[in-house]
Amino acid sequence: MAPFRPAARVVCVDAGGRILLMRWRDPYDGSYLWEPPGGGIEPGETPAETARRELLEETGLTVEVDGPGLDVHRDTRWKGRRYRGPEQWFLAHFTADEPVVRRDGLLDYEQNDLDRHAWVPWTELSTMTERVEPPELLAVLRRLDPEGPWAATS
Repeated sequence: MAPFRPAARVVCVDAGGRILLMRWRDPYDGSYLWEPPGGGIEPGETPAETARRELLEETGLTVEVDGPGLDVHRDTRWKGRRYRGPEQWFLAHFTADEPVVRRDGLLDYEQNDLDRHAWVPWTELSTMTERVEPPELLAVLRRLDPEGPWAATS
């Protein structure tokens, strides 16, 4: 059975409809992975608390996230291992265009593994040529925010 680590993530949307993605370089094989900010749930934390903490650590951004979140099944490879299981995902809207992202809250190994971040137009999510996790990120966005501009597209 593939290992599973309970985790939470935040899909951040800026005023222009761009999605914040982090580009991580896998130290095992050098491959790249784009995904929204997030990480493992620590003992005693709720998924919403984890989402806020991880967003602050990885980006310097603060936002309120509430609710039960959305279960998103992950099946990915990282550091030579396969990880499978559900994560709690949240949505955060920002009123600014491309809020400034800082890296000073990252742990040392994260500083090494994080290649860069980008505010990606939601219309480009399905055409990205590098690996995006989960591959159905646009469908996840539609489930998180069924009233957004992405809802009208198929």
